[in-house]
Order: sequence, then structure tokens, then C-alpha cells
Amino acid sequence: MNTTLLSGLNPPQLQAVTLPQQSALVLAGAGSGKTRVLTTRIAWLISTGAVSPHGILAVTFTNKAAKEMVVRLSAMLPINTRGMWIGTFHGLCNRLLRAHFREANLPQTFQILDSGDQLSAIKRVMKALNVDDEKFPPRELQNFISGSKEQGLRAHEVEAYDPYTRRKVEVFAEYDAQCQREGVVDFSELLLRCFELLSRNQQLREHYQERFRHVLVDEFQDTSPLQYQWLKLLAGKHAALFAVGDDDQSIYAFRGANVGNMQELLRDFQVGTVIKLEQNYRSHGNILDAANALIANNRNRMGKNLWTAEHGGEPLRVYEAPNDVEEANFIVGEIKQLKSEGVKLSEMALLYRSNAQSRVLEHALVSAGLSYRVYGGLRFFERQEIKHALAYLRLMENTDDDNALLRIINFPTRGIGARSIEQLQDAAKQYNTTLWDAAARAGGKVTAFVALIESLRAATCDLPLHPQGAGRGVPGAFGSTLPLPEIIEHVLEHSGLLAHYRAEKESPSKRREAEERLENLAELVTAATLFVHEHEEDSLTAFLTHASLEAGEHQAGDQDDALHLMTVHAAKGLEFHTVFITGLEEGLFPHQNSQNVDGGLDEERRLMYVAITRARRRLYLTFAQSRMLHGKVGYGMASCFLRELPDELLRWLSPRVVQRSNPFAAFGYAPPAPAAATQRTAQASPGGGGVWRIGQRVFHQKFGEGSITGVEGGGADARVQVNFKHAGSKWLALEYAKLTQL
Repeated sequence: MNTTLLSGLNPPQLQAVTLPQQSALVLAGAGSGKTRVLTTRIAWLISTGAVSPHGILAVTFTNKAAKEMVVRLSAMLPINTRGMWIGTFHGLCNRLLRAHFREANLPQTFQILDSGDQLSAIKRVMKALNVDDEKFPPRELQNFISGSKEQGLRAHEVEAYDPYTRRKVEVFAEYDAQCQREGVVDFSELLLRCFELLSRNQQLREHYQERFRHVLVDEFQDTSPLQYQWLKLLAGKHAALFAVGDDDQSIYAFRGANVGNMQELLRDFQVGTVIKLEQNYRSHGNILDAANALIANNRNRMGKNLWTAEHGGEPLRVYEAPNDVEEANFIVGEIKQLKSEGVKLSEMALLYRSNAQSRVLEHALVSAGLSYRVYGGLRFFERQEIKHALAYLRLMENTDDDNALLRIINFPTRGIGARSIEQLQDAAKQYNTTLWDAAARAGGKVTAFVALIESLRAATCDLPLHPQGAGRGVPGAFGSTLPLPEIIEHVLEHSGLLAHYRAEKESPSKRREAEERLENLAELVTAATLFVHEHEEDSLTAFLTHASLEAGEHQAGDQDDALHLMTVHAAKGLEFHTVFITGLEEGLFPHQNSQNVDGGLDEERRLMYVAITRARRRLYLTFAQSRMLHGKVGYGMASCFLRELPDELLRWLSPRVVQRSNPFAAFGYAPPAPAAATQRTAQASPGGGGVWRIGQRVFHQKFGEGSITGVEGGGADARVQVNFKHAGSKWLALEYAKLTQL
């Protein structure tokens, strides 16, 4: 055995790598070297003769991680890794189905449908079954089918309690039959078909159980129930299942991940010892102490405590801004200072809970001339839903804009197919005119689209001015006298864009993506409001020009030194010298939706834990007293997560009690100013129910259960803001609310 394999491993890592043939759960904290442990475990098993390279099955969640594992393994041992079974769940399932296509009832050359091909296939089924695509949007059916398969369900296994669901099941069944006839499979079919094959074919199942005596899994906390069942089938009774994961970093419930699989593994494979990797090689001590204190508030943890041989390092810097614009300006100032001290932009990251938050940050960075890159996503003005909305506005302003027309003529879907669009283009070419002119002479559904654009143009000219005078009513290119933010609000609502994404939100598998798109569209209204204020310009033409310039400027190249902007979800697995966690307000982070889901706040706290542990040396936590949302100013409270961090680890860069002002008075908004952002309790007058605090669970006779997210005032004037599970967020006077603490 090559003794250098084990050099440099700490005692828990060494224990994990050199375990005898037995199932194990390695609880690997952030920055604890889990990838090294997993790869070294494979190398140790092979080098000691415990198993041949072909007796290993190693499963990861991304192709990048699988490739990294193979590269590391090749550097450790002089072996040919090409034939080894190392890959993602879907990649390995594809490999197995290719090898046993007959048993899987597939043609040898079966093709895999990507998302676009799958949607086209579903549309063909809908046409054959005469399904109304307005009542049953194709994308909604696509999400329904994929979501069912990911739960391990075929069409006949889906419970259908009403005619609407039964119709969807009918499409599901015919879609599967069509795919079978054509010899194609979609992405979610790979895992389900492979699981079914192994379940029913005992000989094949036993063959692979005998071959793979060691099954190793990375990021085990992210496995779905079906993925875990697939692993159990392959491991059988005799193979050793070596799972590496961290329940404190389970943040993908919206994708079907089940953190409970970790407890099931302990029971199903009779795992007696959980090995904990707690030494962190990434962050300074104060950062880890903050992460440990935060996550200790979660229930049902398996339990671990990160530590480092490094010193404590700097305290966490906390900044309370009067508004989101000042929050962004503060961050830009700190970035410039860090850059002058020699910290590269690429060593800094701005993290946010929701994609919509990036717009105000992007604007500040562009204004400061700082290069940045949106990691794992698109810049605000380049996002699909924003480009759709801007296309409607561009076409309203200039009907000669053929690109804008082509983008939205059939979005949302209105039954204008590719053939109709080709005919429009042919007619425009024949008569040397624009597509709009050709469309104006067309008939059928194209005529309805033209009428829609004309109605939007007419309505935005005729609607009255904002009653508070937020816009000045300067006529735009098409003669609008409506303030710019209201033009955008009207177009979003009446174009069908909002209705389209609201419909997608009803699909469990599409809900999170649809919510983000709706948030981004609402942020577009905010962008217009701030544009009017900053540029003293209410012209739609000017705003569209501004959007185009912000979309194109300061786009960092792949080799450029650039700041990283990303959601916390996208940041998992990454690390930076300096991290800014922004928007730490109740309802934003933790997200308001977490109040309506069992275990939602625990997952939000795990998300915050992931965010904190991305930082190596310096960590900023920022929040704003007021934030413009949907074009209107909202007042929030500091995130409950800030209160869960030990005071001795924090350095406040702003006064902890700041009287709120109305920084957006210029827009004509004057909501009642609550108490200071850091105020945490409210005392009602006698009989009002005592002292109430942020985070308390309460019950109201009319609205039901909820959580307190804001408090203000005292005595007879005391009020609390409660986010109710079924009634949304409401401000209640304590004098009359008759709340009961749960």
C-alpha cells in the first residue's frame, strides 16, 4: 500500500478512510476536507486489495464533482479510471440502461429529451388529445409529469381526486406511451426506469450487488427518496454504503432532497458509528463560532461543532443601512477599500437570498465602475422574464422593433405557432415592411396579439396620473401621460406575464423558479421608480436605453478580475476571502415563505449557515431599515438570525438604534414610520397580552397561526406585525388583537 495516501489526514479523516468493509455515515462539516476523504477512501480500498477499481460505485451530484474525483484518483494511483463507475445519479443510470436496453424495454439507440424537446413532445400529446392549452399550460403539465416521476410515480399511481387532475394524468399516461413508441426518455425517466429495472429483474440486481461491494455517495444530505431507494437496491445486504454528507447544509428541499435519508441510512444499514469531520481548514475561528451558534437553534440535528487551528480572526462586521440604496453604496465603499488593500475582486462575493435583490447591487457596482460576474445566473436585465417584459415595452414604444415582436408574439402561449410566424416573416419580406405591419394585415390569433399591444398602448396613455404625484407625466415616445412605474405595472398585469408565472407557481416542481421570476418582475417596477428619481426622467425611451446599457456594461470576461454576485444557494461549495451577506431582514432572509412550511425556518437557518461558512477571513452582514419593493417602500425588521449570533463576535459599523426616516419621500410615498429597526419587543397596555417579541409563534381567532415579524410602539399604541400561515402578513393593534402565544 502507498503509505503517502494517508499522510496529512487528521484522526477522524484517517478513521473514515481506513474503515473496514462496513457501511458508514461521515458527517462532514463545511471546509473539513470531505472530497479528500471520499477520494482517498476509494484509493485506499483499491491499493489494499479490498476491491478492484471495477468494484467501486461512486455517486456525486454534478459532473464537475465527478470529474474532480477522477482527476484526484488518477493522481493518487497508477490505474486506468476510464472504466470506473464514477458519476452523477442520472449519468450512471444512463450507463446502466445503455448496457441493458433490452431488459429496460428500450431501443439500443434511445435518445434523451432535453427540457425543450420534452415540452414539444407534451404539446404533441395535448394536440392529439384535444387538451385546452389555456386551461392546461404545457409547462405546467411538464412540471407535473417530471415531478411525479421524481417521486417514483407512474401515471396510474398518481392520486387524482378531481377531473382536472385526472385530465393531467391522462396526458401523463399518453406522453409515456408516446415516448415508448418513439424510443426516447426524458431526464427524470432515467432514474425511474433504472430503479424499476433493478426492482423487477432479480438476476440483474444480484449481478450488480455482487459487483459493487463498495458504494460511495457524496452530498448525501441532498438525496431524494427515490435516489436513496436506488442506492439501497444497488447496495443490497452485503455491500458497504459509505455516505458523506452534512445535515446542516441540507438546503434543497425544493428540489426533493430529504435530509431524513441520513437517519434512515443509520437504521437501514445498521450504522453504529457516525464519524464527524469537525476540523475546518477554511475559516477563522470567529466565523466558525458564529456558524455554530446559529445552527444550534435548529431542531433534530445530528450534531457537530466546527473548529479550526487558526486564530479567532476578525469579528463579523454588521451594518444597518437606512435603505437598500445606502446598503449597496456601503458595500461598494468597502469593496473599494479592500481592493486598495490588495484583496482581489475575485476573492470577494456578494450573497443574497433572492435573485431580485441583485438589481440594486448591480446598479451600484456599474455606477462605481466595478467589474462583476453573476455566478450561476444572469444579470438582472438579462433574465428571461425581464427581457420578456422589456420586449412588450419596446414594442409598445416602437412597433417597428421586429426582435421584440418575435420574442413575445407567442409568450405567454397564445396559439401562434412556428408556421404562422414564418408566414408573417415571408409576408414582411415580400412587401418590404415590418413584421408589425404584416401582423396588422393577418388574421386569427395574430390579430388578437396586435389588439393586445394596441390596448396596452391605449390604456397606458389614458390611465390617470399617480394620485400622489410620484411621476411627473412627461410624455414618452408613444405619448404616454402615465408615470413610468405604473406603465410597467399595467403591462405586467395585462400582458399575461404575471398570470403565466402565477400559474407556474402552482406546480410544486416549478414553484421556487416561478416565485423568483415574479419577484424579479416586481423589482422591475422598483428599478423604474428609482430611475425616475435618479435621472429626473420619466420617459419610457430613456428607461429602455438605461436597461440596455446596464445589461451590457461591465460584463466581466472569464479571465477578468471580477466580483462574484450570487444567491446563497449558488454559493454552496465555494469559498472567498471576503463575503457580504446582504438583505438580512425578516421576510427576506429568512424568506417569508418559510413561515408557511413545516421546517421552513430550519432550512432557512441552514441556508444562513452555508452563507456564513463561505467566508475565510472577513464577513459582512448587512440589512436595511427600508427597502423599495414592487415600486413602494417597505419597512422591515432585522433578521432573527442576527439575534442568534453572539454579541461578542460582532462589530457594529452603524449605531444599533437608528430612527427611521423616509428616504423615498421624493417619490410621494409617506408610510407611517415604525420604531427603530433594532427594537425587539412591544408592551401593550394592561390586558393587551404582555411582552411580545420577534419570532414568537402566536394564534389569532380569525387569522389562525402565525409568527411575529415586527413590533413597534408601546402601551395603547403597541402594534405587532404577524405573518399568518393562511392569511399573509398583517399589522395588528395589541390592544384589540387578543393574540395567544403558542
